Amino acid sequence: MTPEKTSEIVQAFRSGHASARELVQQALDRIERLDGTVNAFTATTAKRALAQADRLDGQRRRGDALPSLAGVPFAVKNLFDIQGLPTLAGSRINQDRPPATEDAVLVQRLEQAGAVLVGALNMDEYAYGFTTENSHYGATRNPHDPSRIAGGSSGGSGAAVAAGQVPLALGSDTNGSIRVPSSLCGVWGLKPTFGRLSRRGTYPFVHSLDHLGPLADCVDGLVHAYDAMQGPDALDPACHARFAQPAAPRLSEGLQGLRIGVLGGYFHALASPAAQEASALAAMTLGAQDVVQWPAPDLARAAAFIVTASEGGSLHLPNLRTRQQDFEPLSVDRFIAGALQPAHWYLRAVRFRRQYRDRVHALFRRWDLLIAPATPMTATPIGTEWLELGGQRYPCRAAIGLLTQPISFAGCPVTVAPLWPAAGHGLPMGVQLIAAPWNETLCLRAAHVLERAGIASPRPT
Repeated sequence: MTPEKTSEIVQAFRSGHASARELVQQALDRIERLDGTVNAFTATTAKRALAQADRLDGQRRRGDALPSLAGVPFAVKNLFDIQGLPTLAGSRINQDRPPATEDAVLVQRLEQAGAVLVGALNMDEYAYGFTTENSHYGATRNPHDPSRIAGGSSGGSGAAVAAGQVPLALGSDTNGSIRVPSSLCGVWGLKPTFGRLSRRGTYPFVHSLDHLGPLADCVDGLVHAYDAMQGPDALDPACHARFAQPAAPRLSEGLQGLRIGVLGGYFHALASPAAQEASALAAMTLGAQDVVQWPAPDLARAAAFIVTASEGGSLHLPNLRTRQQDFEPLSVDRFIAGALQPAHWYLRAVRFRRQYRDRVHALFRRWDLLIAPATPMTATPIGTEWLELGGQRYPCRAAIGLLTQPISFAGCPVTVAPLWPAAGHGLPMGVQLIAAPWNETLCLRAAHVLERAGIASPRPT
């Protein structure tokens, strides 16, 4: 049997049942075979990957200690620097950039943990989108139904894991860009606390909201990737290294004694039957007793949009003035509008965020873990323009983040668990497992309980 999941790959390599070269070549073969349909990759790094695999095989032959992710292929959203490649960030404009001279910090750390980089992944241009319907590099397609979106902006990351091309991928999450594709593609995802992991060596979107994190085919892969990527980085002032927190040894602790609630109100009203069913199933399995009201989620989402548009528009203002025609047609108007927003709006949103975070953090004095759907609905057909939710009509590409934006605006850590509700009609639906800042381990422990209970898991395609 060919090992495919992270835990199987690690065991196969450690036991000598498969060489790192064999494991990496299998991943490269799957990418070549499937990517014509999925369109998750914008580049592969085969020569580099096989050389790294050969080094790992040499370590094992010598009897050297093997790191935690030895032999595991992984790929990264193409806003991560990869030495020798231009950092595209999903854009046409960035094709003109010189190749990166070194890897992003998180890429370096995963390779130090024995993982093997095999390529770069498709995304919404400059991370401004929830669908990865990229006009320059083509839409990434959902492996469970190629007529549907993979979500975004880390759509290539979600699709590559769901299709079995790689067991592990990295993405970014500003307003939901790890959680949305995790939900729609049916894989595990982790958005850590804001400031937990170094962002150095990645192309920014919104400096005050950007998070980085892993997507994986099992909780064990998520945990070991998360642990490997932690650590001090004095050159990233947003990275709070003093909060480094190993997760792996604590997964088996379970949830006994924890106070768990399920978000109602806004998070119920704007959820489809499939999303409501998934949230209720997770809540029942984890023993959630209380329905909890999240403070001002609609205002938080509005403020997140203002901050996103302002910082994103400002970042790209020079190119908006001179190369407007080269931008993604689906997002250029939002970048322009953001650049033209009054400074007063931005400052009000920033002030609101300080008050808002205090109100959110106060929830965790009473509850340890909160549950909510990750997306309002399952994956929509590519090209969908409008959604009907809670009796109202919403523009699809923005509304997919209705349930994720209020959470990330507070900086809370979230694990997404992939469920398969009957109302999803064969499509996955993720739930958010939310904890107070710096408590990723609680989110991961809850994910581990759902996985062991057989309630949440990626389904083979």
